Amino acid sequence: MHPATSLPAAIRFLAIDGVNKANSGHPGLPMGCAPMSYVLFKEFMKADSSDPKWAARDRFVLSAGHGSMLHYSLLHLMGYDMGIEDLKQFRQWGSKTPGHPENFLTKGIEVTTGPLGQGIANAVGLALSEKHLAARFNKPGMDLVDNYTYVIMGDGCNMEGISSEAASLAGHWGLGKLIALYDDNRISIDGHTEISFTEDVCARYEAMGWHVQHVADGNHDIDGMTKAIANAKAVTDKPSLIKVSTLIGYGSPNKADTHDVHGAPLGADETSATREYLKWPYGEFEVPQEAYDEFNGSFGKRGKEAHAAWDKLAADYAAKYPEEWAEFQSITTGKLPANWADSLPKFTAEDKGLATRLHSQTMLNALAPVIPGFVGGSADLAPSNMTLMKMFGDFQKDTPAERNIRFGVREHAMGAICNGISLYAPGFIPYCATFFIFSDYMRNAMRMSALSEAGVIYVMTHDSIGLGEDGPTHQPIEHLASFRAMPNMLTMRPGDGNETAGCYAAAVENANAQNSMGIKRPSTLVFSRQGMPNMNTSSIEGTKKGAYTVVDEANPDVILVGTGSELEMAVKAGEELKAAGKKVRVVSMPCWELYDEQPQSYKDSVLTPGVPKVSVEAGSTFGWAKYVDASIGIDEFGASAPAPILYEKLGITQDAVVAAAKKLM
Repeated sequence: MHPATSLPAAIRFLAIDGVNKANSGHPGLPMGCAPMSYVLFKEFMKADSSDPKWAARDRFVLSAGHGSMLHYSLLHLMGYDMGIEDLKQFRQWGSKTPGHPENFLTKGIEVTTGPLGQGIANAVGLALSEKHLAARFNKPGMDLVDNYTYVIMGDGCNMEGISSEAASLAGHWGLGKLIALYDDNRISIDGHTEISFTEDVCARYEAMGWHVQHVADGNHDIDGMTKAIANAKAVTDKPSLIKVSTLIGYGSPNKADTHDVHGAPLGADETSATREYLKWPYGEFEVPQEAYDEFNGSFGKRGKEAHAAWDKLAADYAAKYPEEWAEFQSITTGKLPANWADSLPKFTAEDKGLATRLHSQTMLNALAPVIPGFVGGSADLAPSNMTLMKMFGDFQKDTPAERNIRFGVREHAMGAICNGISLYAPGFIPYCATFFIFSDYMRNAMRMSALSEAGVIYVMTHDSIGLGEDGPTHQPIEHLASFRAMPNMLTMRPGDGNETAGCYAAAVENANAQNSMGIKRPSTLVFSRQGMPNMNTSSIEGTKKGAYTVVDEANPDVILVGTGSELEMAVKAGEELKAAGKKVRVVSMPCWELYDEQPQSYKDSVLTPGVPKVSVEAGSTFGWAKYVDASIGIDEFGASAPAPILYEKLGITQDAVVAAAKKLM
């Protein structure tokens, strides 16, 4: 076989063999996308397999993550830590080759792609990060930041609405170093896409401000694909879409161009027929040396030379611009500035009581000047979410060095883009904001944050029926419970200014992997619209423990537990019970997850076993039974009315807390 065709075939058959060995997977996409990925990695990708986290590397995202054997085969051929034995363990317990790419598990994987459309939205975040850092740090003749983000996406990605949200923003921002290869194979699980998907995808992207090309023969036209990527790189003011028309399962005599090859192994007979059709004389998992040589002579050599040149540039830059280099290092290594947490203010009862969304604004504006990688914005709700960093302008096409990001009404893409920002560099700490109820629109992106260990801070305001007249469409009920059920997600609902500071301190530490788990964790910070008083006994340190005593009693008759705007209610109920001769401890519990991680001795000192406990929270009571004996909450939808009326009608009252406590004692 001629060397010019050996690598696409090697990619195809490694994928075929891996899926066959697992008896599970998606061979069709790797078989069809082998030529375009061959061109991309052999001719263009700049990365170094010996240093997968090199800051100046190009990023590659397989948005169509079901075709993961394509990526694993490429990693193997590129010399990453991905041996033949790893490919043989595809989709098996404990392997580094799971069914969909996972960045926290496999070196060389940038983001975790599974749900279709997430990957292209992550890629927009990666490309935004490059443009932002280049604008902040590059100097004349010293391009410290200069990398491309490449994506392979499929029909399914383009059907999902998140891709349109993200692509719209990419066009608006002019992300010229984002290049997406669209695998136009016209097959989905249901069959040929003509049954449900007939729009002109190129016209759509062109309307969104993308540079668009079409390679009609993605199965053979190596020169056409090479020219298309080169043309895309030459267009610097727009992202690029290259539609590459392919045959899914190319080379399979009986299954190509059918949904049968999309999500099932070829099987022994069809694999043998495919080997014969493509004239591939090698056995299962066998790769000729010429394929390795071809790749090492292009991708490997280019990456190592680029890495060495960048190291020299970085040393010169550090010597010439030491202050900028220190900031750049903070972002690219994740090392936070010393004493960053000292910027967070503290409050006493004499300070004016405010809604926690207003305290949140104070914290954002305190942290932004001291943490170089702090960036973020809102889904067209900044004046309500209170999320503008007042010392910075807006990240726009022509002002990319600024740090306020205007996402527009695009919650789902916003969350996924922030995942990309977080995963671009360890020191990026992105935040994004909307009303808590609209977390429903980006729940999948938030779940992907938790799964992929992306340290995103989700700022959620208007946290309960307390927002009042907008009614049940805007009033969260089950949302606290649902995010508390999400693994690796910290859900925090502070009750005053000190607790808001404590929640931000915990969120930053976890976004930066400075926690007992040693991994990045996203946080959902849930803030009120209505005001609440500051307490002399609230604290940042107590908040970081998840739950702590705000009204102490050594041997209580009852323990009252509150969160957020209902913490004050718990305190007042405690005062009423105390006046009636009862010994009452009041506990604030802003974060279940952080409390659960404390030593048992501490947990027992706060929620003492054997003592009756009552919780009060303006949300679903689901889950509270783990901690308390009775819960005052809401297990129905709200209504449109002033907040005080809603609290009374729905039973979230001081009287209800007192009555529940008396019933238990």
